[in-house]
Amino acid sequence: MRHNSILIGLLALLFSLLPIQAQEQKGEIPADSTTVEEAIDSTITISLLTCSPGQETYELYGHTAIRVSNQQDSLGVVYNYGTFDFTAPHFTWRFTLGECDYILAREPLYYFLNFYYNRGSSVTEQVLDLTPYEAARLSAELELESKPENRVYRYNIFRNNCTTRARDKIESCIRGQVLYPVRAPRNTFRTILHQFTANHLWAQEGNDLLLGSEVDTLISERDEMFAPTYLMWYMDSAVIDAGHNRYRNLVLTRRILLPEDEQRQLRAAEKIPSLPLSPQALGWGMLVLGLCIMAFELKQKRIIWSVDVFLISLQGLAGLLLCFMALFSTHPGVATNWQVWVLNPIPLLFIYSVVQSDRHHKRCIYHALAAPFLLAFIAFYFIIPQDFSELILPVALLLLSRAVVHLLVYRTT
Repeated sequence: MRHNSILIGLLALLFSLLPIQAQEQKGEIPADSTTVEEAIDSTITISLLTCSPGQETYELYGHTAIRVSNQQDSLGVVYNYGTFDFTAPHFTWRFTLGECDYILAREPLYYFLNFYYNRGSSVTEQVLDLTPYEAARLSAELELESKPENRVYRYNIFRNNCTTRARDKIESCIRGQVLYPVRAPRNTFRTILHQFTANHLWAQEGNDLLLGSEVDTLISERDEMFAPTYLMWYMDSAVIDAGHNRYRNLVLTRRILLPEDEQRQLRAAEKIPSLPLSPQALGWGMLVLGLCIMAFELKQKRIIWSVDVFLISLQGLAGLLLCFMALFSTHPGVATNWQVWVLNPIPLLFIYSVVQSDRHHKRCIYHALAAPFLLAFIAFYFIIPQDFSELILPVALLLLSRAVVHLLVYRTT
């Protein structure tokens, strides 16, 4: 009996050690280990930092970062997923293709705040109500991910940016589920972009020219969190479901680390060149000028062929860009762009024949094909499921007027 007792005791000891060994092999903090919990720095504080928009194009949507501090370092460090290197090889080309890599940077809070102070942006801090284990785990994972061999990631404006990565990292280190407030879908990606570019019409126009119908469908609450301000709003009302009917608010406190400075913002805005005309004014102004030229040509019964060269070149080059983005870029939303109906590279193939026909006062088949094509787009303009740029309708009308004037002037040839 004594030998059996000894054997049972040894087996019990062996099985009691197995879970500890398995946890050590995984390199994780044991969830219910008292000794490990005591070793954790219970003074670690995790905060979400939300920065208000700036004036540069890439600053218009604001920014998100994570702050980690403790009793020994009360200011702490900031983990910033929004860093990129303009000097990286082929940066512009890779960005166009949607293959741009961003970096998780680690920097002292002072340097982070100094950057936003200089541009006049506010920085709002939301201190998260995390357990010591959750805070320690998040701090360790951020530190590991900020190492040179781990810090690079493939950027996606809607699905994998500085804001969504901060949210996902926080969620992954919480014991339980983060529950966000639910509301009926009312936004699209484009309407949110418009909210931040309302005072920057040419930046808005660039977005609207490149982005297609994919960004005009209603999105979920989680999709809205690609924008820093929206994530901040959702976090304010978020709750952690820790199981067994245990709930707590995700955000413990909220405070302003850096107030907004309107004077600095104005000075920053003055340094950025801007066009005197809005896209809408330019588009309709071009149409009025084109109609005036059309009236002159009808009266003189003569076509000014240089106008055709200019417009067809602009149309074709813009079409090349849209088609290239649709076919080769991995940027979200660029592959479903109905504006290629108007802006496409096909007219470039007809420049020579158009000029020769104008110079010899003969009708060109291009205009006979372009007129019904453009007329069909204008007819369907208001029912196509896409929010078009301000330029596309007046440009379509202008191009249609060019086709019509050719058909009228050369109707007897």
